[in-house]
Amino acid sequence: MNSGNLNAARKLFDEMPQLTTVSYNAIISGYNKCGQTQEPLTLLTQMHSSNTKLNETTFTSLLSACSRSSSFDLGKQIHSLILKSGFEGFSLVGSSLLNLYTSCFDISNAYRLFELLHCRNPLLWSLMVVGFVKSRMLDEALDLFDKMNVSSRDVYSWTSLISGCAQNDDDVQRRKALELFVSMTSNGDVKPNEFTYDSVLRACVKLEAVDFGRMIHGCLIRLGLEHDDSISGALVEFYCKLGYLDDTKRVFDQLDKNPCLNTCNLMIGSLVDVGNIREAEFIFNQLEEKNPVSYNLMIKGYADNGRIQESIALFDRMPCKNIVSYNTMISVYHKAGMFDKALKLFEFVKEENNTVTWNSMISGYVQNEQPTEAIKLYAVMQRSSIVCSRSTFSALFRACASMGTVSQGRMIHAQLIKTPFASNVFVGTSLVDMYAKCGSIDDSKLAFRGIISPNVASWTALINGLAHNGLGIEAILEFEAMLKHQIDPNTVTFTGILLACAKEGKVDEGIMYFNSMQKDYGLNPTVEHYACIVDVLGRSGRIQEAEQIVLKMPIEADSVVWGTLLNACWFCMDLEVGERVAERMLGMDSMHVSVYVILSNIYARVGRWEKVREVREKLRGLRVKKDPGCSWIEAKDRVHVFCVEDRSHPESSEIFSVLGVLRDDVCSSCEFGFDPFVYDMHEHLVDSF
Repeated sequence: MNSGNLNAARKLFDEMPQLTTVSYNAIISGYNKCGQTQEPLTLLTQMHSSNTKLNETTFTSLLSACSRSSSFDLGKQIHSLILKSGFEGFSLVGSSLLNLYTSCFDISNAYRLFELLHCRNPLLWSLMVVGFVKSRMLDEALDLFDKMNVSSRDVYSWTSLISGCAQNDDDVQRRKALELFVSMTSNGDVKPNEFTYDSVLRACVKLEAVDFGRMIHGCLIRLGLEHDDSISGALVEFYCKLGYLDDTKRVFDQLDKNPCLNTCNLMIGSLVDVGNIREAEFIFNQLEEKNPVSYNLMIKGYADNGRIQESIALFDRMPCKNIVSYNTMISVYHKAGMFDKALKLFEFVKEENNTVTWNSMISGYVQNEQPTEAIKLYAVMQRSSIVCSRSTFSALFRACASMGTVSQGRMIHAQLIKTPFASNVFVGTSLVDMYAKCGSIDDSKLAFRGIISPNVASWTALINGLAHNGLGIEAILEFEAMLKHQIDPNTVTFTGILLACAKEGKVDEGIMYFNSMQKDYGLNPTVEHYACIVDVLGRSGRIQEAEQIVLKMPIEADSVVWGTLLNACWFCMDLEVGERVAERMLGMDSMHVSVYVILSNIYARVGRWEKVREVREKLRGLRVKKDPGCSWIEAKDRVHVFCVEDRSHPESSEIFSVLGVLRDDVCSSCEFGFDPFVYDMHEHLVDSF
């Protein structure tokens, strides 16, 4: 058994004239060490039927086998035997029982067992902390850890708690991981091991805590642990993901001449994540041995860098493909617009019932503007009893948002509530975005309140949703609330807050937020932000100031920025600036229909009819046809789409009759100072853009 020859040991066991408790324990222990969990459970039946006495060692080994194989029901039966035999109070048996319940995520019964036995068994404290961490109940784990006797806090409990906090989506919990590490090292009774350092480095990556990470690196050098396989991989990932490529290479080059494959894969993966495909390709080609992870990373890397054909070629010559390879390739085909190939690959592997496979296909449908098919595939996924993940729901909410079907979104939301992902920040953000895009802003706000620890993406989804739904003041208030929670905005957040300022006419606030991007947060404004600030100024009539901002942009203004300024010129009837802007836009694209339309409207408004005819003649000479404007509404679980001059709807006669009545009502409001010409021109402009 000690030499690892399990078959010989079993042959000898079967030939024994008399089997004792010791011989059973030896063979069961051997199977456990080799990771074979089913055979010990078969031996239990044999042992029980032969009336062989079970002792502490037997129960410990059997419970270990149940934990590893997730044989929870059998584990409960063994627990009953333990109660009858009176072994529950034995330290190792009690520990194995608690490990069984926490491994099978029956945390309530695990805690009940802990409450019953912890006074007699100090080993249970550490195991219960680990159990809470496994179940992602970090607050409960921290509370229990605080109640522990200092002498009971071993490296296992410290490391588990630090790892749990480091893996959390909340930055507050990640910072707690660093605080715990400082407390652990300050105490001095327990020394961190390589797994502790690995967890802390990964927390530093997510927090971008460069100085803390460098300090950890210094500790590792002093302890001689920097060449450990696990540690070297974490160091490579730390420096690479934070953009310190020189340090990454230095760490990698200081490893043995033939670093382990796992570290090489981490190096490749880190380089792929930061877009350095050339360096990743060099390391990949130097590998004497490659595994599926190596190939999968490079397939993804090629695809992310637009080298689709190389990605496909590498997949085709891959010697041993696994489910991750197929999932990666489905995503690559979707990214390349090769939908038929993605579907063919999905049909080939869908019987594996892998959640990621189905998620990739659902996301592919959404990317290819087939949201209805994504919903249909989800229904098949449910009927096939395939486990959903947070990515499943996120993709489904994107599908509902693109269809504008709030009723479908509510049904999926109801199913989400039954899962552990209901308060997940990743899924919650998608839910906030879906409700906002479907126009149900109250539901969007409720969904946001349901997120336990909203991050910048969650706040951004809410702020943008409020801004796009005309609630600019609320968007500004939520932005200020986000800052009070010490969450820094990103570039998308600023797009939303600038849009809110534009819609509410908050010019000074808009300029302040725009200037704070670089000054306070080190974010360089993009063309989208410049378009927003031009809109803020243009709506308030500050056309000259808006033009100067565009002319002084550090990046080249595109047609969106110039178009926003031209729109402002039309709104304020500034012919002088409007002509200059139109000339620039037509210099960029002479076929830009909207420029001619807006310029014609400005000339008409100021009475320059000769210019109107001139512009209209040029427009007719282009012989281009503008895509018709359209709108849609959901009624009785159906989405109705309406296009300009479209009479294909079965109830079009009634619809146009109601529109006629509404138009008459609008025109009759002239006596109250309303100008239908301005209304008509505004609608024409909106339709043009």
